Amino acid sequence: YGHQCQRYDIEWNTTSVSCANPLAHLTNNSLGSTSLTTCQNGWLYEQPHSTIASEYNLVCAKDWLVDLTQSVLNLGFLIGAFTLGYTADRYGRISTYLFSCFGAGLCGLIVAFAPNFTVFLIFRFLQGVFGKGTWMTSFVIVTEIVGSKQRRIVGIVIQMFFTLGVMILPGIAYLIPTWQGIQLATTLPNFIFLLYYWLVPESPRWLLSRKEGDKAMSVMHSIAKQNGKCLSSHYSEIIVTDEEVTNPCFLDLVRTPQMRKFTLILMYAWFTSAVVYQGLVLRLGIIEGNLFLEFFVTALMELPAALLILLIIDRIGRRLPFVISTIVAGISCLITAFLPEDILWLKTSVSIIARVAITMSFELVYLVNSELYPTTLRNFGVAICSGLCDIGGIVAPFLLYRLADIWVELPLIVYSIFCVLCGILLMLLPETKGVSLPETVEDVEQLQGLNHCCGESKHQEINSYI
Repeated sequence: YGHQCQRYDIEWNTTSVSCANPLAHLTNNSLGSTSLTTCQNGWLYEQPHSTIASEYNLVCAKDWLVDLTQSVLNLGFLIGAFTLGYTADRYGRISTYLFSCFGAGLCGLIVAFAPNFTVFLIFRFLQGVFGKGTWMTSFVIVTEIVGSKQRRIVGIVIQMFFTLGVMILPGIAYLIPTWQGIQLATTLPNFIFLLYYWLVPESPRWLLSRKEGDKAMSVMHSIAKQNGKCLSSHYSEIIVTDEEVTNPCFLDLVRTPQMRKFTLILMYAWFTSAVVYQGLVLRLGIIEGNLFLEFFVTALMELPAALLILLIIDRIGRRLPFVISTIVAGISCLITAFLPEDILWLKTSVSIIARVAITMSFELVYLVNSELYPTTLRNFGVAICSGLCDIGGIVAPFLLYRLADIWVELPLIVYSIFCVLCGILLMLLPETKGVSLPETVEDVEQLQGLNHCCGESKHQEINSYI
């Protein structure tokens, strides 16, 4: 759009310029030899205030600031992963969730009515921080509050609701013509979630890890009563140890062999999933067409991935689908890169397979990550590992566009390498199907051998109920 960012270096409002023939004073009555200069008096937009670009004049020499807004949001996600992940493990899941909902809602309101771009940028960053806290803590709460048999269902259903939200978003954007309206429509529901203070209890697992056994038993009695059930006699065997309560730190994630291996593999899996997933979405967005329809269709493709996971995860476990989906995504990217353009239907079909496969991988990394860390480190561990997802989100657009300048299909080859390597590393993780959530680091260190045991310990049997 360079022609829209420059004008001819002529003072049209001078007396030397004739209105009848404004080119008369130029050589050969032509603008060909006239130099260009930047626009000095602002810009006219077809739809003023419809986007942040038109709101804050982020065009021409300032167009890179539009990309900065997304990078700042991802940076907020990254900081939120560290800070609020730690907070949830130290001060509780539900309190951190409610605090994050209020923060995300408040910052979102300020973003919508920001008087200038600087204020907009600051509170968009903060909205990313609190937004990370909401989804991360809510995922951990639901995986901790249900038994091992239900974890796989609720873990995937959460992702399905995320997909449904993405599918609704283009409809909201179509019906609401301004960016402020869209911002408010997606921000205000955060305040409704504050009602969860009276509806959602604290995680019993977290309470037990903080030596608050009486409160944990009270929560479990309440849950049983709501379900019309009675607590099993196994609950009477649950005891609170006399070990000193410790606060999580990063060294806990890498201090022991199994924890170190899980952390490094999961970090790479998060990064790969984010880079490839967002890269494929951005690549599809380059194609001309109806923006709202394309956004809806690409989101719709994620539902079959979630349904497929629900069908197979309880039959064959987590690890095998995780490995296969990641490798299939890599192979599909490689095939797509070398398919000729004249068989577009086949090229498009294979790229859709890649999108569905990487979506499956992305949804499984959430579940597997929460199942491999002990209660004392679960929220913090998920936060740290998923922080690589945010770094991947920052890297993805630059990786796509810079490599595409060299060869348009080069990003797909890089994605292929990322995915195949990730799939190989995932083979080193243990299977968590039917295994109780680990309570301590010692439990995690025994996970690898647990898959080959015929039975479970009494401790694990008791834990499977909560």
